Amino acid sequence: MRIATILTGAALGAAVMAASPAFAQLPPQLAIGQYEVKAYQTIPKAKAAVQLTQDTSLGRHLRGKVMERLAKRGMEVGFSGGNVMRLDVAYFDLGLGGGGGGGGSAGSSPSFGSPGDNPRPNLLELGRSRGSSSDTPSRAPTLRLSFTLYSIETGKVLWSAQGSCSTVGGKAPKAGEAVIDAIFDHADKSNVGDANCPL
Repeated sequence: MRIATILTGAALGAAVMAASPAFAQLPPQLAIGQYEVKAYQTIPKAKAAVQLTQDTSLGRHLRGKVMERLAKRGMEVGFSGGNVMRLDVAYFDLGLGGGGGGGGSAGSSPSFGSPGDNPRPNLLELGRSRGSSSDTPSRAPTLRLSFTLYSIETGKVLWSAQGSCSTVGGKAPKAGEAVIDAIFDHADKSNVGDANCPL
């Protein structure tokens, strides 16, 4: 009985995937060094609160730059009230450390709070020590920003954007500013373009 149910469920799932074009075509991945804006409508002039999904020094710096760009558009900005713009700042260093700084690096050494804390092992170092070849090319550290503006009253997404740059920790703030400028220079219509990442 259980086998018949599993087989029926698998056959039904295969039929749905074959019939649905959404399963057949996934959207293309945005390349590193590009940005994308999805303007469901122009950014309204109403007050907007810019909220970080994770509180890091790099995130706070870039939130300030976003607030400046919104203010230049004639909007009142703050930390609460009006519409909400969620800002996600993710800095990934999956190589050998990438020069430090920036905060939130997936490859950085763990920080320890106080004696008796249970530190997490650095899984990237464990992988390297288990016979990984030194010839393996390391990936450049990557900074990714994503923005979602939604109405607090309806919950409807009004505007969204994302962008990324390859960078090292010390240059992450400048790379983030470049992505922000590229996005807000072209914020009024849906488009994909070059994020003007610094070298």
